Amino acid sequence: MSNSAQSASVHTISSRQAHEMLQTDPSALFIDVRATLEFLMIGHPVGAVHIPWMDEPDWVPDPDFVAHVRELMLGGISCDNDGCPPILLICRSGNRSLAAGKMLIEAGIRNVYNVGDGFEGPRDDAHHRSTVEGWRFEGLPWEQC
Repeated sequence: MSNSAQSASVHTISSRQAHEMLQTDPSALFIDVRATLEFLMIGHPVGAVHIPWMDEPDWVPDPDFVAHVRELMLGGISCDNDGCPPILLICRSGNRSLAAGKMLIEAGIRNVYNVGDGFEGPRDDAHHRSTVEGWRFEGLPWEQC
């Protein structure tokens, strides 16, 4: 890992902060890294692009994940002298998106944000999601296929 990759880190923000960033910065890229079935059946934030960090049948990180993100960034064409646009990553509760963000940082991509409370947030005392925090809990725009 290069020195610049060591000094860079994934920034963790809340779903409300992510929504605000997406509203104020039209260049921001919003990526849902959850499995395909989660994205389709549980729902996803409106406008999020689906690039699974890991998926069926193997449930291991996709070795091409960084390449897929670079494709979304148009191979870096979307970067200018001020840097690359913010890349916001979301998963169910912030764990996979943080790991995916670290993979991007290690590959030299900067300006990476993890939505720490995720789409569904952590479990409550009854082991239910979307009742404590997260994109859906906050009432932010989402859709289901």
